[in-house]
Parts: sequence; structure tokens; C-alpha cells
Amino acid sequence: MTHLSLKIDSLAHGLHGAARAIVDVRAGTALPQALARQFARADMTPQARGAIQDLSYLSMRRLGMADGVLALLADKPPQPEMLHGLLACALSLLLDEDNPAYDAFTVVNQAVEAAAADPEMSHAKGVVNAILRRFLRERAALLPQVEKTPPGAWNYPTWWIDRLKGAYPAQWQDILRAGNVAPPLTLRVNRRKSNVPDYLHLLALNGIGARQVGADAVRLDKPLPVSQIPGFADGLASVQDAAAQMAAPLLDVHDGMRVLDACAAPGGKTGHLLECAELDLVALDHDPKRLRRIEENLHRLQLKAQLLAGDARNGQDWWDGKQFDRILADVPCTASGIVRRHPDIRWLRRKSDTVQLATLSAQILDNLWQMLKPGGKLLLVTCSLWPQESEEQAAAFARRHQGDEGTPGHHAVRLPAPGQMLPTASAEADHDGLFYALFQKTGS
Repeated sequence: MTHLSLKIDSLAHGLHGAARAIVDVRAGTALPQALARQFARADMTPQARGAIQDLSYLSMRRLGMADGVLALLADKPPQPEMLHGLLACALSLLLDEDNPAYDAFTVVNQAVEAAAADPEMSHAKGVVNAILRRFLRERAALLPQVEKTPPGAWNYPTWWIDRLKGAYPAQWQDILRAGNVAPPLTLRVNRRKSNVPDYLHLLALNGIGARQVGADAVRLDKPLPVSQIPGFADGLASVQDAAAQMAAPLLDVHDGMRVLDACAAPGGKTGHLLECAELDLVALDHDPKRLRRIEENLHRLQLKAQLLAGDARNGQDWWDGKQFDRILADVPCTASGIVRRHPDIRWLRRKSDTVQLATLSAQILDNLWQMLKPGGKLLLVTCSLWPQESEEQAAAFARRHQGDEGTPGHHAVRLPAPGQMLPTASAEADHDGLFYALFQKTGS
């Protein structure tokens, strides 16, 4: 490894690791996967992993402004890509003048050390020093210029900002701001083992501040590693956003029901359904590796489900022909509503992705509809803000399955559900941007 000469727990090491993650994201790899590659190293301490992860997520949230600064300070994008990534990471730290994590001198010094230790960019350590010091000298003049561009002002691609303006002309700025705030840690209390008042009391006994934000939802005042959350290892609570915790109650499950959780990984909603009732539940995902995440979660919760690998667009390889009382269809989408948790999404997605994913989701919904019993309910869930993937998808599904007047059949009746929930980050409401549409199949 090129950065083995760096002290493993130094800021220079963290900057180098975050720069590598940025390079991978720019090449099309999701940030969690990019980080996992680095974290697989045997000599990576928990502190080093935490530093790289924090710096990477911070950089993703400030990449538009960092790139804007570099465009003003360099004649062309710095090469190699690692140099570009390193400068973006360092600038992301220096941009926070009000509440800096490190003093400016330390950031510059450690960025230069990171460059010097890497043969790929050791020749450019002087460039790193010069660019970062010039930014500090000219900050007051540079930032207003950067903020004249949409990516520099909001840290999103221009097409993303324009699409939000079109879809939500009154709320687009609030949505962008919410996506740039680090998310809270929200827990789902396992109603089989505890309840919200008792769990809040347990947290208080351990000196952990929290408050109730949903029927089973508790938000911690300050995020903690799960290893430090009381009762987590014993299944008393799970990490799940408050908006995502609405799925299981909307499906209105009861003991003995046969339920399908399609596109189930990593299993948060699977676990919640099983906490609500004794179910014959099938958890489906196309990726066998992702099923292991569900298995681990259910083991911790001491719950059981049938885990199947298969394509939700076609049940030939996995469906036994027995219809379900309830189906949860958490369909593939651009994930534009959870960008505060996954800030790399804004840089990974392309404008054309929406059409492709909406088409895939429509195929899944039509296939799952055949598997639903008459009188049963299907819940469409997406974590998208784009109407093509949410409300337009739901409306098109309803039209396809409304049936002809006077013709017997199983029609889709739309029941009350929240619809589009916009992401919020405030003391009163704090949740991701999800969409819910609930349908019941008529007929006998």
C-alpha cells in the first residue's frame, strides 16, 4: 500500500484514505463499497476506519464547493485523480470556518504529508501546499465566486437542483439543505421485548439523551456506535429511520398472515414486520450476499423468516404459487430521498437513471400483484423524491390494474397512505424522504 509510511491514526492517513474513496466514487463505485475495500486491510484500526469514513462523508457533502474552489485555483483539474481527491478532502475541512474539526495549519501540513508519502503524487506536494495556502489567503474573495454556481452553492449536480426546482418549487431549498445535514441516529424499539417509555428509561440510566419520534421510534440526541447502545446486541432496538418505520404499520399485519417482503435487504422492514405479528414471512432479494445481512439482523432479534434469492420481476425460480396476504414492495429507485445518509448518491446518479429504474419497478409491481390474494394489500415504497419513481409510478400502477367497467376481475383500490414524504432535519421532524402508496386487491 502506498500510504503505509503514514501513521495509521494520523489525519494524513485519513485524508489519503478519503481521497481514495473519492476517486472510487468518481469512477462509479458507491461510497460504502469503496470504503469496504480499504477497511478490509488487517492493519486498519477502528479509529483509522472512523476517520476515513467521516472525512469521506464530509467530502461528499462539500464536493461541489471544493471542486468549484479548485476550478478557480488551478488551470485544469489536478492530476492524477488521487491528487484531485486529496485536495477536495482537505478543502472540505478548510471550508468549515465556523466550527473547524482541525486548525487550518494542521490540515495543510497533513495534506502535504499525505501527498509526499504517495509515490503517485509525491511530486505534487508543493502544489498541495500552494493551493491550500492560497485558498486560506483568498477565501473571502473566492467563496462568493464559487457560490454563484449551483453546485458551488448547494453541493449537488446542476441537473439534480433543476429537477428539484421543477418538482417542488416551494420546498426545493429546504430539501437541499436537509440533504447536506448529517442524519440522526434513530432507533426502532422492538415491541416484542420492550416499549418506548421503558427503553427511554434504560437510555437515561446509561446517560444517553433521546426522545420519541414515532410509535416505535426513538432518536438519540447524539449518534453512538451500536456497540454502545444499551440492549442493541440483545435485540431490544434496531437502527431505522423514522420514515422507514411507517411501512410495517401501514401493511396492518396480523398473526398467521403470509407476507412477502420483496427487495428485502438489509432487512430493517423485515424485522419490523415480524416484531408486529407472528407471520409466515418470505424475505426476497436478488443478491444472495445481501440475504446474509437479513439473516444477521433476524438472528440478533431472535426472529425467523424464509430467505430466498430471486428476481422480483419473475417468480418462476422462487415462488411456490401460494398467494400472500400482504406484500411489501420496496422497489429499486435512485434513492434521492436518502441522500443525507448516502451523500455520494448525488454524484453517482445520472439524469437518465430515473426512467430505467421506474421501468424496472413497474415490472416488479405488476409481477407481485399476481401473487397477492384477493382482499390482500400491497404497499409500494420508494426512497425517491422524483415523481416518476413515486407518485407517477403509483398512479400508473393503479391505472393498469383498475379493470374495465362491468368486467369481473381483481382491481387495485388505493387506500390512505402518506404519499410523498419530503426529507426534514429539524427538532420537530427529522426523517428521510420516502414515498408510500397502499393498494388493496378487490374481488374474491
